Amino acid sequence: MAAQAAQDSSRTMTFFVTSVGSGKGADLGSLAGADRHCQSLAAAVGAGNRTWHAYLSTTAAGGGKVVNARDRIGRGPWYNARGVLIANNVDDLHRDNKLDKTTALTEKGEMVNGRGDKPNTHDMLTGSDSHGMAFTGNQDTTCGNWTKSGEGSAQVGHHDRMGLDDKAPARSWVNSHPSLGCSQEALVRTGGSGLFYCFAVK
Repeated sequence: MAAQAAQDSSRTMTFFVTSVGSGKGADLGSLAGADRHCQSLAAAVGAGNRTWHAYLSTTAAGGGKVVNARDRIGRGPWYNARGVLIANNVDDLHRDNKLDKTTALTEKGEMVNGRGDKPNTHDMLTGSDSHGMAFTGNQDTTCGNWTKSGEGSAQVGHHDRMGLDDKAPARSWVNSHPSLGCSQEALVRTGGSGLFYCFAVK
């Protein structure tokens, strides 16, 4: 019984997709606001005893600070709301993870609509390249480091690992394509809803 309890404890939810966005498109109130959103959603389902961070990068564009999403999510392992292993560590997460439509669940343990569903909401805000790193240069890939809800763009990934073809970007959970804008309407037109990934840091 003790061994079973220890196993169950080790598989407590440490990863989820936000069930709702900020309501202001890609304006998440910066990284701090995105982290608060993760923490609030986790607390609502009894997982607020952990420290939660959003999987988002920020760039130096506009004088911002460079932050890599992969550097702010802890060391793993990460399990979804049903206790399914997503990845053992950061390298595993960016190389051979278990993310797809059936495992990238919300904090409530629910699946998120993907390609072929109506509406399709498979675009996840990341602002990151395929290795979880921030983009270099002056191009806006984070909607003003998650403070814009109008013009601009954010890089997104596909939680269902599906796109218009079978090429790597279409199947990437983190680095698929830029959004059409930063407003909620623009994110919806692109194929999303302003959702993003949350990881328990500790």
